[in-house]
Amino acid sequence: MENILIVDDEDFIRQNLERILREEGYRTAVARDGKEALDLLREAPFDLVFLDLRLPDISGLEILKTIRESDPDLLVIVMTGYASVESAVEALKSGAYDYIKKPFKADVIKLIVKLALETQSLKREVLSLKIQREGALGSRPFIAESRAMKEVLLQVREVARHADTTVLITGETGTGKDLVARTIHNYSSRANRPFIELNCATLPVNMLESELFGHESGAFTGAKGRKIGLFEAASAGSVFLDEMGEIELGLQAKLLRVLEDKKIRRLGGTKLHEIDVRIIAATNQDLPKAIREGRFRQDLFYRLHIVPIHVPPLRERPEDIIALSNHFLSEYTKKFSRSFKSIGREAEAFLQSYRWPGNVRELRHVLERICIMHDAKVLGPEHLPAELTPEVHEANSALDPICFPIPREGFNLEEMVDRFTLRLIMKVMDMTDGNISKAAKMLGVPRTTLRYKLDKYSTEAMSPAVK
Repeated sequence: MENILIVDDEDFIRQNLERILREEGYRTAVARDGKEALDLLREAPFDLVFLDLRLPDISGLEILKTIRESDPDLLVIVMTGYASVESAVEALKSGAYDYIKKPFKADVIKLIVKLALETQSLKREVLSLKIQREGALGSRPFIAESRAMKEVLLQVREVARHADTTVLITGETGTGKDLVARTIHNYSSRANRPFIELNCATLPVNMLESELFGHESGAFTGAKGRKIGLFEAASAGSVFLDEMGEIELGLQAKLLRVLEDKKIRRLGGTKLHEIDVRIIAATNQDLPKAIREGRFRQDLFYRLHIVPIHVPPLRERPEDIIALSNHFLSEYTKKFSRSFKSIGREAEAFLQSYRWPGNVRELRHVLERICIMHDAKVLGPEHLPAELTPEVHEANSALDPICFPIPREGFNLEEMVDRFTLRLIMKVMDMTDGNISKAAKMLGVPRTTLRYKLDKYSTEAMSPAVK
């Protein structure tokens, strides 16, 4: 329900406007002079103001100027019984939405209010869409080929059904916690409302608090006007707080209160404002450890930990690596006008055997770099960065005759081939931590063939380390 402030020193005008507006279902507040109006504007948010240009203490134009400085988005309709072209032009130049003269008809008031509030709603929708668009840059589909990520997706779909439930997402940096948060929002009944993301590690505490809660004019040095915080801007939507473990203890206490009461107070303000948002938090930190060290509040942890979702690192879900690689390759092939159609088997093996300390984010950057620097129909090992293929150089050096000196009296070719084959197999087995399936894929042979060769060449290869 919209809030409308009526500022006029005439009882009849105030009462008449109140009656018309309340019949239309609006909430109203009234002020008899400029001082009372400014006090009300500081205490509570309004969607629209009816402002008389002639007041007993402060000029209506002065109040209009003050409103425009403190809250540029608030719409003001000025009223006067002394209408003139000059005063109308001056009011509009000062930022008034419209201008009416007294006396007025109820139908005129209803129409102008309807149009004004529709304008206000459109402005807020544009702001929300802008925030969503900025937040959506770099977003990607939820790719889940591995059993672990399919389980995460099941959790996401289940928690999305409960639009008010707080969620805590944990996982290493770059695993895709932001994607999980956005997917929860997109699957929920809040999907058509704003999704606003904030990285808590990127702002100092005073700026972070202002971003979240907003501030009133004069709340701190440089706060020239009223600012709506993200909790209010995300009305009926979701707020994603990334790197939650970086928030300092004082602000943690305020966030706990928000989670408990669903109310916020702007910096420098005195009035509590109700909010309707789902809060999704994420961290790459060990919060129980942070609690023991006194860096994180235990009560906040329990309030966030209602539904925990853990995103496993990429090295623990190799099935996702190729699916993600194909997606990123397609994306950057289009972006940079390249010819890549597929990833070769040998390159796939290198991609899957790499540990990916930067997780999905690192994989994305690798594919982007490849598409910037190379072009071909099939992505091969030669296109991969050196950190992914150090074994290529070692394998090449292993083929050098220096590694296999040729005796003058000659040698047994079959024995030398067997020695090299065993050495190469053992190297690949080391690279894959003894995983025969991975090693076979990397060597380009069936699993049964590799098992046969291991049995043939060395019983040592069948140590307990082999999986």
